[in-house]
Amino acid sequence: MDSRIDRPGAAAGDGRDRLGAPGSFPFTRGIHPTMYRGRLWTMRQYAGFGTAAESNRRYRYLLDQGVTGLSVAFDLPTQIGYDSDHALAAGEVGRVGVAIDSLEDMSRLFDGIPLDRVSTSMTINATAIILLALYVAAGRRQRVDPRGLAGTVQNDILKEYVARGTYIYPPRASLRVVTDVVEFCERELPRWHPISISGYHIREAGSTAAQEIAFTFAHALAYVQAALDRGLDVDSFGSRLSFFFNAHNDFLEEIAKFRAARRLWATLMRDRFGATAPRAQQLRFHTQTAGSTLTAQQPENNMVRVALQALAAVLGGTQSLHCNGRDEALGLPTEEAARIALRTQQIIAGETGVTDTVDPVGGAWTIEALTDRLETEARSLLERIDERGGVLAAIESAFIQSEIQEAAYRAQQAIDAGDAVVVGVNRFSSDETMPIETHRIDPRIEIDQAARVAALRAGRNPEPPRTALAALERAARDGTNLVPPIIAAVEALATVGEIADTLRRVFGEYRAAD
Repeated sequence: MDSRIDRPGAAAGDGRDRLGAPGSFPFTRGIHPTMYRGRLWTMRQYAGFGTAAESNRRYRYLLDQGVTGLSVAFDLPTQIGYDSDHALAAGEVGRVGVAIDSLEDMSRLFDGIPLDRVSTSMTINATAIILLALYVAAGRRQRVDPRGLAGTVQNDILKEYVARGTYIYPPRASLRVVTDVVEFCERELPRWHPISISGYHIREAGSTAAQEIAFTFAHALAYVQAALDRGLDVDSFGSRLSFFFNAHNDFLEEIAKFRAARRLWATLMRDRFGATAPRAQQLRFHTQTAGSTLTAQQPENNMVRVALQALAAVLGGTQSLHCNGRDEALGLPTEEAARIALRTQQIIAGETGVTDTVDPVGGAWTIEALTDRLETEARSLLERIDERGGVLAAIESAFIQSEIQEAAYRAQQAIDAGDAVVVGVNRFSSDETMPIETHRIDPRIEIDQAARVAALRAGRNPEPPRTALAALERAARDGTNLVPPIIAAVEALATVGEIADTLRRVFGEYRAAD
């Protein structure tokens, strides 16, 4: 075996025992003893736009180009529980992701893609429980046993209140829905990750690296406690938790961030919740390069940014990776941009040699100092949240939101003053413009999609969805797990909007304080 595989180096000194070995607690150096020497990270390309049929063509193309996992983007109406013909969906159908209104759409999205042979990640939160039900039902249409389905549903609603805004129900009701998904997956979907706790959107909203770790883990701790309160075993469900982080611009700090996060999470799971299974202590995470760092000016520079961010994620030990397209500051990525982004991962994996060594940066003075600093800062923030009564209280008092906003303001001030360099924007700018092809959504898509869902409602037998939605409302009121009645509703051809509206009647809608 390569002698480089586990050599902290002279710089680490006595830190060898504190760092541990790769694959051993506290997993600072990686969750697997051999890391990418044994298996590469999953190469995903986040995609989805227009109709299910259009997105299906893009997924088939990406699979042909070598992606090893699908990653689905949904449009805003789907994310917040409105059908494509709803008045509030106007102008947004199929724009930032694929429009999914019913089981017919979900089946079309994965037409010709065997769901027992792919791993699918779905970036969806407020309506995650509905989209998971649709995926299960689509699998059944393919005669795939739900226990054979593999993938992840983001299902991280708490970060929506602090960083993104695509929530529907109040926080405490939403936490119940999230926990229903965790409980159902624990019992019925053994290969499925029921939640992907997201620091990505926290960082995109302007947080620091330490805040990204701390606020992500604050949410995660609430989910773990809710599952424990439901009677679930921490060593069992904890083994299937996953996370989603941002790979930002500060190359060394980002590498250290992933290492600090692994060490902190392992310690939290052991010390707070008594997790003893190594898989329940391990931090498994997907990484996406930082969309907020992409520039419309000199967009070709974005390819360099993305490559360096992706390399930081790999050196930091990610389990899954998506690279943004060079054109995403201008619109959805073109097919060419998506291919270049995928090739970026493939070049890192196949040409750079960084996969030949486990934790190649381990023991470097700067890396270890940054790892220690970020862990300390994140712990301090978690203590401040605990002092405020926990994460729900911190959200309701807008503490977390205010911290992110202040960090974002400071970062923008640094850019405006020129203290933080953005090449092509505040340094080395140019009046020359380079034409670049952008992906455009045909406005007829919205008309056709709205007509499609209206026709589905008009053509179905009205009694099965009516009965299924009534059963769902009863379950929402009496505390029964919501996943089975939602699966029954989608199989009865109830729409995403109808199911979300049923839950709105029970839980109400959340309105952020001014």
